[in-house]
Amino acid sequence: MIEASGLTKRFDEFLAVGELDLHVEPGELLALLGPNGAGKTTTVRMLGAILKPSAGTAKVNGFDVVRQADMVRRSIGMLTEQPGLYLRMNGLEYLTFYGRLYGLSDGEIRRRTLTLFERFAMPGMVERRLGTYSKGMRQKVGLIRSMLHDPAVLLLDEPTSAMDPHSARLVRDAIRTLRQDRRSIILCTHNLAEAEDLADRIAIIRQGKIICVDPASDLKRSTLGLPLHELHLDRPLDGEVETLRLLVDVDSVQGNVIRYRTDRPREINPLLVQKASELGAGVVALQELPQSLEEVYLRLLHEHTDVTMSEVKV
Repeated sequence: MIEASGLTKRFDEFLAVGELDLHVEPGELLALLGPNGAGKTTTVRMLGAILKPSAGTAKVNGFDVVRQADMVRRSIGMLTEQPGLYLRMNGLEYLTFYGRLYGLSDGEIRRRTLTLFERFAMPGMVERRLGTYSKGMRQKVGLIRSMLHDPAVLLLDEPTSAMDPHSARLVRDAIRTLRQDRRSIILCTHNLAEAEDLADRIAIIRQGKIICVDPASDLKRSTLGLPLHELHLDRPLDGEVETLRLLVDVDSVQGNVIRYRTDRPREINPLLVQKASELGAGVVALQELPQSLEEVYLRLLHEHTDVTMSEVKV
């Protein structure tokens, strides 16, 4: 549904995106992560046929973004970080204006508008001027506009920015529903938890180049290694802990808490519990510690250039 090869964009001497390759299958959601200025928005605007590439090619829903730009725009829904609403219009007037551009009848526009306002918990707002909406509500209207004509591809730039937790959850639930309908989605976000929750694959972009593309679980394993397990006992093993080292790679021992790594948890964990029992130590808890996508993100960016914590929203 989305295919780019060598996609490049220069603004005079500044390279915003350099020889970017990516593909998105039908029904797949790809999260595009990266610090401010990395090239996320420029990439989305090229894929949406708003910016013409300096080099390379891209097809969206089978249409070339340069030679068939009008068809690309008709077949996608796009939400930019600043939705650019006409604040003197009310919600229905605004969406009727856009729906007509997509060739929808006024009756169909009204039906879809009311349905989407209901979905996003704004049923009483459709007749109110957009200038009276909160920032989060305006972002919802921008998302409704992108969904109004039932597009096969969605390009979403920070869809939950400025939203309260309840509204953000409604939007994420809507995005999940859209995926089930075999739509392809690119989601640009700084929210790492949101990306991990929604995305089939995560692409990290830095200085206009994609440095990795993989599911979150694969990125964690390849970057951080095997996950840590934590064994809580009812007493310290002291010198007897060496017996456990025959079974697992012990990472640390702090009193009665042992952290270790293994690539065969289903096989090894029961043996570890049995061995601890034989040594006279009761097992209080055994758990796999979650690996942080934030740590993966920062480590991968650091390998290419320094990045500060202020560039990440968790």
